[in-house]
Amino acid sequence: MKKILLLVSILFVFGGLRAQLLGPGNDTIGISEHLDQTIPLDLKFLNEDSITVTLGQLIDKPTILSFVYYDCPGICTYLQEGVSDLVANSDLWLGIDYNIITISFNSRDKPSAAVLKKHNFTTGIPVDKRKYWYYLTGDSASINSILTSAGYKIKIAGLDFSHPSGIIILSPKGKITRYFYGLSYLPFDFKMAVIEAQKGLSRPTINKVLEFCFSYDQQGKKYSLQVTKVAATIIIFFAVVLFIVLMFKSRKRKNKK
Repeated sequence: MKKILLLVSILFVFGGLRAQLLGPGNDTIGISEHLDQTIPLDLKFLNEDSITVTLGQLIDKPTILSFVYYDCPGICTYLQEGVSDLVANSDLWLGIDYNIITISFNSRDKPSAAVLKKHNFTTGIPVDKRKYWYYLTGDSASINSILTSAGYKIKIAGLDFSHPSGIIILSPKGKITRYFYGLSYLPFDFKMAVIEAQKGLSRPTINKVLEFCFSYDQQGKKYSLQVTKVAATIIIFFAVVLFIVLMFKSRKRKNKK
């Protein structure tokens, strides 16, 4: 009976802390990984030249998929800078080894805004390679469909959007094979992800803890440590360890009797 009460107590604490850990609306903003699922390749968008294209026309090799909105006052700029740095620092060749697709999830964005953003973040890329970084806009139906298929959850916040930060790696057939979180990415990890995507192999994320531990401060334009989440995780961990230790001691006493 004591064991049951102890277990119930720990589960109660765990449940309460878990709610605090995840916070309200946790199912609204974030990324729910859809590894091995194929995005809808027939979705239509406008490219920066106002030409209607389907995702299937653009994805013929491993592809970086990212979501932003073009007048974002926060992390979208840093995300695109991170992708641009990745292109510059990787020994893979844009347009040969991989492509990039950036889609605005703001249906009000137009190709004219895509042109400006593409210019800002491709200046360090050879001119003949820039055409393989596609900046797309679309209607709400196409946007909602691609966001849902990728597990990318946003929330409207006035004229802006609250959204996660990360990129998605697709295979040449449009299958989701990898997620990277944050604003900067290691060239070696990216290279391995491209090689795996070429083979259609998926791999679970190991650095998702970064998204869990840190939140983006829209006003300060920086990441801040989420003390509540980290502290709650530590408490949960030690609560589970305590339960295991007590169970072990109880069994040891019984065996001695």
